[in-house]
Amino acid sequence: MRVLHTADWHIGQTLNGWSRHEEHRIWFERLGDVIEQQAVDVLIVAGDIYDGINPSGESQKLLYSALRSFKDRRPELCTVITSGNHDPTVRLEAPGPILASLDVHVIATMRHIADAIDYAQHMIPLCDASGTVRAWVCAIPFLRAADLPGLSFAADEKRGSPIVEAARRFHADMAEAALAHAGGLPILAMGHLHCHGATESEGAERRILIGGEHALSEDVFPEAFDYVALGHLHRPQNLDGGRIRYSGSCFPLSAAEISYDHGVTLIDIDAEGLRKHHLSIERPVEMIRLPAQGAMTFEAFEVALEQIALQEDLPKSLRPFVYVNLQATGPASVLLADVEKLLAKYPLRTAGVRVQRLTEQSEQTAPISLAETTPEELFRKAFESVNATTPDEQHISAFRDAATGA
Repeated sequence: MRVLHTADWHIGQTLNGWSRHEEHRIWFERLGDVIEQQAVDVLIVAGDIYDGINPSGESQKLLYSALRSFKDRRPELCTVITSGNHDPTVRLEAPGPILASLDVHVIATMRHIADAIDYAQHMIPLCDASGTVRAWVCAIPFLRAADLPGLSFAADEKRGSPIVEAARRFHADMAEAALAHAGGLPILAMGHLHCHGATESEGAERRILIGGEHALSEDVFPEAFDYVALGHLHRPQNLDGGRIRYSGSCFPLSAAEISYDHGVTLIDIDAEGLRKHHLSIERPVEMIRLPAQGAMTFEAFEVALEQIALQEDLPKSLRPFVYVNLQATGPASVLLADVEKLLAKYPLRTAGVRVQRLTEQSEQTAPISLAETTPEELFRKAFESVNATTPDEQHISAFRDAATGA
């Protein structure tokens, strides 16, 4: 049988005010192509389905339309969805009875009987085209401190982080229950968290804190889990020799992700075991960074824009995004205005503009105390830091008026 692992769709995301709805719609069409062409039996989505806890009606409609389309194109498809830190858990689970008719299973919260975890409700059987159970999913949603049994912050010099201990104990209990349930068949666990040693993406991922911990060791996942399908980090990457994997986000969600090879992970399960490989999916919209590294002058930026091959007839929703990183050769406010004026002439969408001041290396000195400076001197230094130029008399006069309440 064949399983497809994906995560971090972030439906409803905007970038510098631009909606990404059309990009998601096209990406879901391409995902549907993969599901059909690769004869996928199971789709697992490891959290951050939505970008925020209050998704719009348009975002919810897009999700349900995609799930319906996947099932139409691959009638045997079973889908398992878990929640991420961005997701509205109750809203994600609310249409469960209807989604069940599409063989879609949503586990957004931990299930309990009285005060104990109901492990059986987290175990989903995975069947091949003939209906034979070939593996099991242990569906673990995004965990909060309240989900970790026995978590205690009482001081104890002999033990390490209470969060790591509680998380390790939680996953050990889940694995033990999964083994008893699976009857010797492969177990694929799902989770949404940050593992130590994995690469973060600046600008799009929040550092999710559980009791002060933002990352857990990969060894919290017992070897009983044959594969661990993770969400949260947007770069496709392996841990523990590939047994633990982030499939990555569907397309770049920030400038840090421009170079990523976005796609999905295909997992084949047969008599020989479990094999997996990354499958790229073309991004719906081009994302450009100028320059590719470092910063450039405004004059060099003008030349670079002229050299980009652009389609004039693209609708705004599909125009390329551009990030600009400029050297501060003058006041930042003036440079920003000039950049926006220039970009308005091209079929591009501004994702972000940064003005970077290039300063020579200088010897570090100890920070001065407030008694050794004045508010006006601090203002001068702050103005120079932001605008890469010294304040003139009108700026100083305005500061003095503000400081004295005139």
